[in-house]
Amino acid sequence: MQAWESAKNALECVLEAKEGEKMVIFCDREKMDVGEAFAVGALRLGLQTRLVQLESKGNVVRKEVPPNIVKIIEKQTPDIYINLLRGVREETPFRIQLIHMETKSKKERLGHCPGVTLDMLTKGALGLKASEHRKMQDFAFKLIEKLSNTVKLEISNPAGTKLSVSVEGRPFFTDTVIDRKTMKWMNLPTGEVIVAPIEDSLEGKLVCDMAIGGIGPLKVHVTLEVKKGVVQRLVSEDQKVARRVKDSLDTDENSNRVGEFAFGINPKARFVEEFLEAEKLLGTIHIAFGNNSDMPGGKNLSRNHMDLLMSKPTVKAFRKDGSSTTVLVNGAFAEM
Repeated sequence: MQAWESAKNALECVLEAKEGEKMVIFCDREKMDVGEAFAVGALRLGLQTRLVQLESKGNVVRKEVPPNIVKIIEKQTPDIYINLLRGVREETPFRIQLIHMETKSKKERLGHCPGVTLDMLTKGALGLKASEHRKMQDFAFKLIEKLSNTVKLEISNPAGTKLSVSVEGRPFFTDTVIDRKTMKWMNLPTGEVIVAPIEDSLEGKLVCDMAIGGIGPLKVHVTLEVKKGVVQRLVSEDQKVARRVKDSLDTDENSNRVGEFAFGINPKARFVEEFLEAEKLLGTIHIAFGNNSDMPGGKNLSRNHMDLLMSKPTVKAFRKDGSSTTVLVNGAFAEM
């Protein structure tokens, strides 16, 4: 599939782009091949499209949105924003600030893509036909239905993860289609069913054996011990990775508190360097610490958000009446 066609399908099937709408694309210089694909896809849909190149200089870490971009956001009134950015872990505060500016009015829709590559559009998780988007959306809604009335999740995996977390009163949702009432933005590529857990409820041991957002695939495991939703201890034989994770967890008072639990459901997602795609891998789960203020029910206000991806999970969901259902067994979804 050509990259522009994949971009067009994502705009139409996920963000519900319509002919005549206005769209602004913010694109890092090194991602301009992806930006051009989205621009062509948007024009094929009849969107009024503006492509804005951002400066991203080597090892210089951006902490805040540049003044020229602030001016564009203040003056523009687009229906859709697309952010095509590099996926540097340390730039998460900059990206969160940008998202908040773009979605402040609650009117614009946003596709946010930190770490996106052209390869994702041609071979990976973004390379979906319209029919494949619809099929994944159907699966997502069936999974959400199965999870209805869930108050607690228990999670384990062969690497040693053993966790429990409360989701009572928090709705599960999906990034596979825009929800104009509750969510105005999502990552592209899509492929998750997500919930914002009760922030003080995560308990147990989390063993991340696959990858971490902004860091990438791991050579050795990273283990977090969590109590009342907050990371108490971090262990890893890779001291460089451990330091980067600790720095993220120490960003502010809520950056070490649980913010997200999600199932990966994209059958075309691959375990690649860029976490943006890896976290959508079918049959995986990831847990994030930090900001969840944009999620239904989320109360964590943080300048950071760090995801940890785990393989072969077993997940059991418990309802208020004491009944339970098994959702995943060693990375395989139960029949729905």
